[in-house]
Amino acid sequence: MTWTTALATAGEETGTGGALLWIALPYLALTVFVLGHVWRYRYDKFGWTTRSSQLYENRLLRIGSPLFHFGILVVLLGHIGGLLIPKSWTEAAGISEHAYHVTAVALGTIAGIATLGGMTILIYRRRTVGPVFSATTRNDKAMYFALAAAITLGLAATVAANVLDDGYDYRETISPWFRSVFYLQPDPALMADAPLLFQLHALSALLLFAVWPFTRLVHMLTAPVGYLTRPYIVYRSRDVQLGAHAPHRGWERTID
Repeated sequence: MTWTTALATAGEETGTGGALLWIALPYLALTVFVLGHVWRYRYDKFGWTTRSSQLYENRLLRIGSPLFHFGILVVLLGHIGGLLIPKSWTEAAGISEHAYHVTAVALGTIAGIATLGGMTILIYRRRTVGPVFSATTRNDKAMYFALAAAITLGLAATVAANVLDDGYDYRETISPWFRSVFYLQPDPALMADAPLLFQLHALSALLLFAVWPFTRLVHMLTAPVGYLTRPYIVYRSRDVQLGAHAPHRGWERTID
């Protein structure tokens, strides 16, 4: 079955909009995500950095940064477990659906609040601290918008469906759809009946993936592996007791 045929079939089942949103758009975002990183590494290797602003202000950074990074790490692990691991696997491991649901909702809500709180502090710091605001680019603003939208919609979907309502099992619909995209057999019908907030969260995540390679978020895909193999850095002391001779004042004579 060709992609044209797949899109036509999906269009008949879910409509043209559904086929574009849940088949074409995910592959477009993933393509930009992969090729964008290749381009960025090849042509902007020295720009592959967070552009740290710690020298400008440290008090708010020490509060907001750990909140955001530890929170987003738990959120990421939760998404990996919820989207990539099938429901049958956790049941086979002896984890009941109720236990999984309670744990996922509790940790997800706490981690989401911590992540959103940390990001709020970081945005406040970036807006109110003069030197940090001066170093903020339009690219940074677009990145913060995309990231905040994905986090806010995800937290809102979790709270609305599982705290304010009777609950929604996304592992019956959204998770299989997510895996079907990577199986190259996308099934947009799985997303058709998903709650609106979950759909918006998925779309905001696709937007985030598309802009990711062109922002400071690229630093999340790097690790200082080179530090393990790089040679030692030699530091020379100017301590009189450790040197071969006491340093003289003024210029020293050189031998041509």
